[in-house]
Amino acid sequence: MKKIVRTAALVFLAGSVGYYLWYGLDGRGRTNYGIDALSWVGPQMIWPIVAVSIVVVCFAVTGDSVLAAFTGRNGAAFRHGAVGIGTVRSVRQTGMTLNDQPEVRIDLGVEGADGTMFESHARMIVPLTELALLRPGVVLPVRYLPDRTDKVEIDRSGDVSTAQDALNRSLIRQGITTPGKLDIAARGIPAQAVVQSLSVPGEIRNGNPKVELGLAVTRPDGTTFTTRVEKFLPPRSVGHVQVGRVVTVHYLPGNEQEVVIALPANV
Repeated sequence: MKKIVRTAALVFLAGSVGYYLWYGLDGRGRTNYGIDALSWVGPQMIWPIVAVSIVVVCFAVTGDSVLAAFTGRNGAAFRHGAVGIGTVRSVRQTGMTLNDQPEVRIDLGVEGADGTMFESHARMIVPLTELALLRPGVVLPVRYLPDRTDKVEIDRSGDVSTAQDALNRSLIRQGITTPGKLDIAARGIPAQAVVQSLSVPGEIRNGNPKVELGLAVTRPDGTTFTTRVEKFLPPRSVGHVQVGRVVTVHYLPGNEQEVVIALPANV
């Protein structure tokens, strides 16, 4: 649809310019009015001016970020693209707005589905109330084309499971989690736990420090048990597991000592 609209606008522009040139070269203005200058200056100028305005508007409203804002979907080229994990490097406004909502350029470090790392960027219309949420370090699912990685789109499919799978594969590759722990997170019993102790032994993996937590877990029936958990966390997440904090955990009834902490990716 975008190509059709843009092509139609360009064809109209070419036709309008062609008509203007034909009008001038044919000397129709001089013939009709007896004034040589009117061969190039006169009512015939309206069509090229209108055509240029139409082209500008058509290209603006059919931009990928604008179409995505209107439709709530990714562009046709990216709709079935591969899903990767993008980490925000920087965000800046482009100067364009739609209904007073700014368009922003988001520079990203992307980890592809196969583990390939590359730098890219995305553009999107962001409501003013959500602009502050886009900050360096935030992790977002993105759609990308393997043969063109200079540009990506923030995933708008709403397919949470696909995005979670991409994030899980990334965490496994980084050594931050294991398939066994992911299985506990998927099948385990959800419960609340209170952090009773916290120590940082000093080991760091991919920029994520290792923390050792002592937890008091409350079972669904109200009884409790204690356990210890080791986890690599992004530095920004360490504040969410301080002593006294309540966290969500998962465990399997037959193995209560193997507990997995569930923290959102962007806490």
